[in-house]
Amino acid sequence: MAVAASMAITPGIGAASVFGSLGNFDVINDTGFTAHGFEIDLEGLHSSDITDTFGGVGRGFPSGRGFDPLTSVERYGSPTITEYSNGLTFGTKITYQGLFDSNTGSWDYGTPSGTFITPGDNCWSGGGVGYSAATPCDHFGVGTTANASKTTYSWLVETGTPGVLNNGVVNLPAPVWNVIPAPVAGNPPLVVAQIQAPAAANEAQFGEAIWVKVFTTELADPIALEELVGGNPKVEQAVTEVEWQLLQTDPGNPLAGQLESGYGVPVGPNAASILRRYEFYKYSGVYDPETHEALVTFSDSHPNDPNDPLYYDPSKTVDLGNYLGAQNAAVNLAAAVPEPGTSVMLLAGLGLVGFAVHRRKRYAN
Repeated sequence: MAVAASMAITPGIGAASVFGSLGNFDVINDTGFTAHGFEIDLEGLHSSDITDTFGGVGRGFPSGRGFDPLTSVERYGSPTITEYSNGLTFGTKITYQGLFDSNTGSWDYGTPSGTFITPGDNCWSGGGVGYSAATPCDHFGVGTTANASKTTYSWLVETGTPGVLNNGVVNLPAPVWNVIPAPVAGNPPLVVAQIQAPAAANEAQFGEAIWVKVFTTELADPIALEELVGGNPKVEQAVTEVEWQLLQTDPGNPLAGQLESGYGVPVGPNAASILRRYEFYKYSGVYDPETHEALVTFSDSHPNDPNDPLYYDPSKTVDLGNYLGAQNAAVNLAAAVPEPGTSVMLLAGLGLVGFAVHRRKRYAN
């Protein structure tokens, strides 16, 4: 699912500058087809803007293929990095892919379609839940030095010609960060994060609804891409920022489906990096048959969850569905003051918590 990521480049005037964008995420294959790869399309970025890839060479993890933690972190090994241009837009694709044997008509590795009920960073060889050929998810990540104007995630599935892969939909919002220098030189900046609900297939209707939970922390030292995995102390120390929020686009409200955090709250004076973790779940409740608006049981900040006795009502529809995936995202802040005329570099991250762009509160009977 293409996710628009509109961000303004903010001049770096006497404040901390950003030197890296980091993001690791679990993603479930729920396409209905076995996938033989995964693609991250970063529109507006050149290959020189890519600093790191999960599973890539030189990042502290083995870059082999398969499921052995001694030789690999995910089944597809090191991804390829490819620039493209169609005359109107340009960008870079990060492609994880299985190898096809034309003699046997088979792939070496694939990600089966299915569901996965254990939240967290478990879709890689170090995840702790027996990552194997039967696991219907994988873990990917990219570091950049600039912000993509648009990010698209796709499973690569074989739906027709053997050996030919097509792009399948992924309902996992991509994070975007913005660093706003303080008006007083030397003061901490504002670090704003934003996510956008998946776009609607029918522009006249509401889009697909998803639930999200958010955890955050500030760190006194920079964070590396290989640290953005479950079990790492830096990720584990993140505390709940948003318990639950429903995201859904609304054709009558351009700001609906956006969640932002950080406005009005400067980072701490000793912060060298900010980390946010986002967990996404399918909305499984009732939709309005005409508008496709989610008719949540309680409100768009409280799903009807059997595991939450405070809000669970067994007489009503359970509207918290399967786990879709998670994003671990971070922004590293450099202490040096940028040179005059330079810009703060922005990042593909993720963010939320109530600002003026929350969806309307609606209570269903």
